[in-house]
Parts: sequence; C-alpha cells; structure tokens
Amino acid sequence: MNESLAIKLLKKNLIKGSLEYGNEICIKIHQTLTQDTTGTMAYLQLEAMNIDKVNTEISVAYIDHNMLQTGFENADDHAFIKSCAKKYGIIYSKPGNGICHQLHLERFSKPSKTLLGSDSHTPTSGAMGMIAIGAGGLDVAVAMAKGFYFFKIPKILNINLTGKLKNGVSGKDVILYILSKLTVKGGVNKIIEYSGDGIKSLSLTDRATITNMGAELGASTSIFPTDENTKLFLEKQGRGEDYMELSADPDAVYDETLLIDLNEITPLIAFPHSPDNVKPIPKDEKIKIDQVMIGSCTNSSYTDLIKASKILNGNKVNENVGLVIAPGSSNIIEMLAENGALSTFIKSGARILEAGCGPCIGMGQAPRSKGKSLRTINRNFKGRSGTFDAEVYLASPETCAYSAIKGYIADPSDLTIDLSIDLPCKFSVYDNYFIYPLSDDERRKINLEKGPNIGTFPINHELKDEISGKIILKLKDNITTDDVVPSNANMLKFRSNIEKLSQYAFTTIVPDFKERCEKDNGGFILAGENYGQGSSREHAALIPLYLGIKGVIAKSFARIHKANLINSGILPLELESTQDYLSIFEMDEIKIKNLVESMDSGKVTLIVNNSLRIETNLSLSQREKDILKKGGYLNYAKSL
Repeated sequence: MNESLAIKLLKKNLIKGSLEYGNEICIKIHQTLTQDTTGTMAYLQLEAMNIDKVNTEISVAYIDHNMLQTGFENADDHAFIKSCAKKYGIIYSKPGNGICHQLHLERFSKPSKTLLGSDSHTPTSGAMGMIAIGAGGLDVAVAMAKGFYFFKIPKILNINLTGKLKNGVSGKDVILYILSKLTVKGGVNKIIEYSGDGIKSLSLTDRATITNMGAELGASTSIFPTDENTKLFLEKQGRGEDYMELSADPDAVYDETLLIDLNEITPLIAFPHSPDNVKPIPKDEKIKIDQVMIGSCTNSSYTDLIKASKILNGNKVNENVGLVIAPGSSNIIEMLAENGALSTFIKSGARILEAGCGPCIGMGQAPRSKGKSLRTINRNFKGRSGTFDAEVYLASPETCAYSAIKGYIADPSDLTIDLSIDLPCKFSVYDNYFIYPLSDDERRKINLEKGPNIGTFPINHELKDEISGKIILKLKDNITTDDVVPSNANMLKFRSNIEKLSQYAFTTIVPDFKERCEKDNGGFILAGENYGQGSSREHAALIPLYLGIKGVIAKSFARIHKANLINSGILPLELESTQDYLSIFEMDEIKIKNLVESMDSGKVTLIVNNSLRIETNLSLSQREKDILKKGGYLNYAKSL
C-alpha cells in the first residue's frame, strides 16, 4: 500500500476528511492530558460547555508545573483542577507524582491510540507508536467533551536511522543533531516518522527524548514504529498486553527523507538562546558553568538518571557548580532509592528535587545573574530559566553529569565507563499519587472549587465586517510564546488569572505593551517568521484578546499558536513578501474592509495609513473561517 505508519494510524482513527496534504481532517481522540499551567483554563472552558462527563477512553489531569507553593494561588489552581477531575470523570495526578509526559509514557500510552495534550511536548508518546499531538487548552477541552480533534494533514518527513550510537552519546545528541540540520522551523507542517535499522539500538526513553524535542523543530508530531524495545518497556511497566506491532509498509512513500548514520553523531550542545544553535563540545575552550540541571520531560527517565549516577559514582560535584537532579516520576525516585543511585547522587553533592518540571520553566532553581547553566531540558529561550541575563546550554544527561564534575562543559566520550544499562526485572508501579474517577452518582454531586485567584477567560464577539487599529508592536522572527507570556515562578501562579497576567505581556521585549493596548484600544501585532513558536499555552492568544488585539500579521506562524489565535477569534494574517513586512511600522493605522467576504476568498487587504494597500493570506479551512466568524471556538463549539 506504500503507506507510512503515520498515515496508517490517521486512517485507522479518521472520522472525517481525506488524507491528502493540506486537507483538514477530524480524528478520534482516545486520550487527553493536561498540566496545571494550561489545565486551569482548559477546565474553565470545559465547564462552559456544560458537559456531564468526558468522552474519551482516558483523560488525565497532571500537576507537575506550578508546584512551588509560595502563596495560595498554585494550591487553589490544584484544588480547582482536582474538583474538575472528580466532576467530569478524569484521572487526577497529585503534585509529586511526576511530569506528565514521563508519567503518561509509563502508565497510559498505548500503541496505535491517539493522544491530545495541552502541552507542546505531548508528542513524547509518539515513541510508543501513538499519534500524540500538542494543542491549545480549548482544543483539548473540546476533545474531552466531544472525543475528536481537527487539524490539517502535514507532510511526512522520514528520518532514516542507521548504525549505532557510541558510548557517551544518547538520544539527546540525536535530536540536537537533527535540530542543527533542520532548525526550529524545519519541522513546521510536518509529521516526523523515524525508520531504519538504527532504531533497534535506541531505548524507548531515548526515542521519547527525540519525539519530545520534535516540538523544537516545529513538527506537528513525531512517531516511531514499535518493536521489542517497546514491548520490553511495556512489560516492565506491567502493561505487556498493551503492546501492538506497528510499522510502515516496506515501500512506504514519504514527502521528504533525511538519512542519519548514528555512528557519526558525537556529544553536542545547544548554545544560548535557541535549541537549534547546536555545536560540538569545544575541545580547545573550557566553558565554565555555575549550574547543572538533569531532569525535565526530555531527560528524566530511569535510564537517563542511571547513566548520570554511573558517571557521578565516586566523584564529587565541582565546588563552583550546583547540580540539581529532578526525576521524572515518583516511581523512578523509588527505584533510584532502592538500587542505591539516589545515595550516589547525594554523596556526590547533588540536590534532589521532587518529580516535576520545576527548573525547566523557571519554577525555582533560577541561575545566578549572568550565570551559565547546563541543562537536559528542551528549551533555552532567553529568560525561561527565571534569570533574564543567564546563558542556558542544552545537553545530554551524560554531558551534564560529566561537566558537573569538571566544572566546565566536558565531552563524555572521553569517559571509559560502560554506560550501558541493565534494566530491572520490573519497574516500580504505584498508584498512591493518582485519584481515579468516581462513580457517576458520586461525581455528579461534586461542586467545583474556585479560589479568589481563579478568574474568567475572555470570550470574543462575532466578527465585524470592518475592523481597524494601530500596529501596537512590531516583532522580529521566531518570537516565542515565552516572549508573549513570560514563564517563571513570579508569573506562573497567575495562569488562571488573565487580567493579572496581562500586565506582563511581551515584557521580555517592551515594558509597556499593556499600556499601548489600553491607550489605543487594542489593534494589531506585526511579526516575522515562525511567530508563536514554543509552548502550546493558549494564554499567548487569550491575553492579546483580553487587551483588544484583533489580528496578528506575520510572515508565518507556528502551528499550535496559529490554532490558538483562531480559537480565540484573532485573525492570523500572513504577509506575501518581506518587503510588505518592511513597509509597515509601529503605530501605523490598519484598516480592513469587507472582511467576511475577503475571508471567504482567502485574501485580506490591509489599508495602511489610508493609502498603502497590502495583500495578506488567510489560509483557513471552512471550519476555521466559521470559528473566526463566530468569534472563537468556544462560541462555535456550542453549536456542535
């Protein structure tokens, strides 16, 4: 049949549409996940739909981001999410249980199933042979309520892996190598499907690291076929019955193919401030570091941490370095304690954190001012660590552990230690951090708990045929959602309070975006390529909506953020040329007439300062056009 694995699984779960590039399809969603920075808003939206119970096989609400409780706000969010989980039939994962992607891989991911998550790194479960997609909270809320998800068929990029990784080289180095070749825009409008004999040498968690950071490529999702390593992982989790053999047809046809010889990959690092700023570890320069962090959803697995413990065993963390270890799940912590690795970490001088996201999103462990931090996380955007002038480098657990000893970024391929892992006969599996759904009679008696920090979310109005406003802000290429809504401990606690969070909009770029919006009654944002890359957080659309932004004009958009703009009723207008971008300036007046008719044609004319006319593209499906006309997905969804 010449079919890729991705097409096979999409066909299996297809509800509506044809599987041709660019077509919008609707697929069945079996599982959803949320986490607490995006979950509160998703559950407020779910509540607004007036449903009785979720319409999925499994939905899980994880608490893993906002666990630093320096005030009541985070705890109130957790109480609200917990009450929603009880009311709507959702599994609740308590704080300390672990990171959503690592936990979901351990406990719930199943080959051939579909997963939609309100976190951009949801494709982690693609390592298990799932169609796992990150989306905005409203898309996930609709998936929970209705059991489906709409998206446009992307191209399929095949990455064919041959050979075998050398000692000291891991899955993190593979994805960094791919980022160096493709850049943060290289996966946009693509599903990345892995194949080749090299796969069998990659553990399931190495594969999960690679699919996780497909998000940094801008990919819609990433997927591996299943094999004996998949089966082994499931058996050790006590879920051997969930295994299913999945692969592409031998003569599968792909839109693009990239061949990679794993033998040629060496330990790599991503320099500040982008995951694609990848270089080999310098041999003739010692980049001194102040901090090392091993963990996050990308590299907090049992195998990752055992490799780090092997390197640290009998050694001492350099006196000028602070080493932080954040395991991915409570089960992993239990196993580390049982086999002595936890003791090894402590004896080396490392700090042990609870199982959660923490430092990755600036929720504690921020580096010193102008500090250099080496981390196994997936993003090193400026300021994301919680320290705006810090320099964050990305690397593998092996590189991080060795560098923590040396005091500078060091090449782990110099080690003579055998870093192969003998897995335990069975992984620890405990349920004490999970709260499972109640009976229908019990859950219907539950009242939602809303503390004083939990606000309402903005809802747009039906689209007007003529809109106008000023260019409030002009931006460069690759603006991230961390730029739109800064991510650190001071602001994460306001994720359920759009009004409060709006004070910080774009403050990594300008100090007065909110004031500009208030002075000019909102308006438009102008941006370059790949606007909205990074996190799936829909706050990056909801806050501009709250501040009166009517449209974003950009050279191109990141997939999830474009969907979030549409869901919020904000126009995502694409410029046709660089010259058009150069012809528009901050505070220029923009007017759009006959908008409804223009939208149907896919071409929208901007009248700039009542004289210059610039054509933009509004490349949307009919459903997306209808959503914008209604003023957003929530208004539209009520009629489904």
